[in-house]
Amino acid sequence: MKAIRVYEYGNSEVLRLEDVADPVAGAGEVLIDVASAGVNPIDWKILSGAMKAFIPLPLPFTPGVEVAGTVIAVGQGVTEFNIGDEVFGFINIIGGYATKAVSPISKLAIKPKSLSMLQAGAVPAAALTAWQALTEHAGVQRRQKVLIHAAAGGVGSMAVQIAKYLGAEVYATASAHNHAYLKNLGADYVVDYTTQAFEELVSDVDVVLDLVGGDTQTRSFKVLKRNGVLVSPVSLPNMSLANDYGVTPANFATRSDGRQLSLIAELFDKGHFTVDVEAYALSDAKVAVKKSQGRHLRGRLVLDATK
Repeated sequence: MKAIRVYEYGNSEVLRLEDVADPVAGAGEVLIDVASAGVNPIDWKILSGAMKAFIPLPLPFTPGVEVAGTVIAVGQGVTEFNIGDEVFGFINIIGGYATKAVSPISKLAIKPKSLSMLQAGAVPAAALTAWQALTEHAGVQRRQKVLIHAAAGGVGSMAVQIAKYLGAEVYATASAHNHAYLKNLGADYVVDYTTQAFEELVSDVDVVLDLVGGDTQTRSFKVLKRNGVLVSPVSLPNMSLANDYGVTPANFATRSDGRQLSLIAELFDKGHFTVDVEAYALSDAKVAVKKSQGRHLRGRLVLDATK
């Protein structure tokens, strides 16, 4: 099979496309003929070596946390999926940038019929992050006010749709050229963070989903109601500020969850959610990862493993 391999930590230039042996599905796993693999910030953060103290990996490794494709072999004891099933999932912390990948069945779901393979490969990590942030950590309720930072990106664009599905009034920050895009996704109000201070325009918010960190996160305390929630997968909110403002802080790492992903797939098929993707050939992984590092993206980047 073909796979992107990393022999040393660095930037996108260390990515190498090679022929390697096919992986084998073990007990409780399936082998997937990969059609697409999402490109996520976690990929280049691991690639840089910045996370090796927390996520030690043997070199060489294949990056990629999520894929969509077709089951071509099942391991011992697997009855939940059959050969020929079209699946998608947040499969692991590595392994996705390849033409074949192994995944535990607990991390997979049947691909939404309404999505192409390219679209489906870009959904699991971002959708699970947004879903868990808003439902598990923030407990968003109908008619609450939710502010989402970096709303046009992969997690942000899913979060806008999920918050709207949950019945919230959705506020979003994004550059001006993404305002119409976010309105179409369901945002009620959009603030141009490049020219406007959101804390001067938004107030009495129940939940802030911070996907930026730093100064943006610090300023977000000012817009929250007392007993509001500031949730971020990026960094732990300042506990002293949280106490001063009477706000609940939450920082979390996304959990791979096939059952939750099945619910998300159902909501895609019912027309509640959509996803925009920009696709690159697997052989152009360097280009895609470099673009992801540039941030300020709309929607998701995905690798087409068939090219």
